[in-house]
Amino acid sequence: MTYPSFTAGDILTAADMNAVGLWLVKTQTVGTAVSSVQVTGAFSSTYDNYLIVDSGGTLSVDTAIGMTFGSTATGYYYFLTYGSFLSSTVLGDNGNNTTKFAHMGGGAERTAYIIVQCPNLAKPTQVWSKVRYATVYGTEVGYVADSNQYTSFTITPASGTMTGGTIRVYGYKNGLS
Repeated sequence: MTYPSFTAGDILTAADMNAVGLWLVKTQTVGTAVSSVQVTGAFSSTYDNYLIVDSGGTLSVDTAIGMTFGSTATGYYYFLTYGSFLSSTVLGDNGNNTTKFAHMGGGAERTAYIIVQCPNLAKPTQVWSKVRYATVYGTEVGYVADSNQYTSFTITPASGTMTGGTIRVYGYKNGLS
């Protein structure tokens, strides 16, 4: 597959622009010492799948970040596979019909890298996240057991507050493989 390469002064055609696969949908700046951040207008019918990147901020406690969609407060199912930098043992955690996804990022320097599938389609929303906080490093996968069409999400630290940084939401162009 050929990837577009642009230089200053290029005139871009519709074909050039239609080949671009990831589009910035929303940028949300995080305030000072906030207990949660709601990102509205994040999902629409324009894209089926999204990438959420949270960077540049901090947590007052080196902990995990939880995530919910819309106003849904139940029906979150997930499995976390992780290891500790202090041992070679692989561990796991799971959530069965919980109130949120519990491990969607974190760390004192607060990072999150989350892939979201089908949040605005009438089918279960699925997630995949990179997890790193304290001495934990792993991956959480899960889904919300409903067919709601979400437009927003909220991130909340397990304890403490969040300060600064930017949450960016990107849409994956439909039809690209």
